Amino acid sequence: MEDLLNNNPIVLEESQLPQRSTTVEKYSSDIDSLRRFTASHCDEDLVDDDDTFEPIDNQEVFDLIKHVHDPEHPLTLAQLAVVSLDRISINDTGKTDTIAGVHIEITPTITHCSLATLIGLGLRVRLDRSLSPRFRTKITVTPGSHQSESQVNKQLNDKERVAAACENSQLLKVVEDMLAHC
Repeated sequence: MEDLLNNNPIVLEESQLPQRSTTVEKYSSDIDSLRRFTASHCDEDLVDDDDTFEPIDNQEVFDLIKHVHDPEHPLTLAQLAVVSLDRISINDTGKTDTIAGVHIEITPTITHCSLATLIGLGLRVRLDRSLSPRFRTKITVTPGSHQSESQVNKQLNDKERVAAACENSQLLKVVEDMLAHC
């Protein structure tokens, strides 16, 4: 794109992005004791049940979307603070037979961003490809962050508009470029 909408966005370094903390040191003594635990001591109650799922959390969803690239800048949406960990909410019991929800608020870098709907579409495609079909995704702009907030929110969550956009080969090419590093 030749004319940038935001010529000077605030950029976060990769090291500033939230990451899941490692707990190896915290559990190293537990790991050592498990190594000594032999198979003959195993109880059938300890066998993993395939029908139970651990609920996903905000960090897991953030990890799925943090490498989505901005359509205008050669940076990720996380580096531009368009997506952030504190703007993701999850409603998931972990039960396979119940509908779960993911809500992401995006914060455009400028209030008149014309690419907000394209960014939302890219995030929706990424999550639809990555999450189980039991998840319902809602994407909205952060309140007060866009001058056409209600219109953008309506477009981002209208199934027919999203389906039509995904059938447009030019839009799909841009979305694929946004997701190329995921």
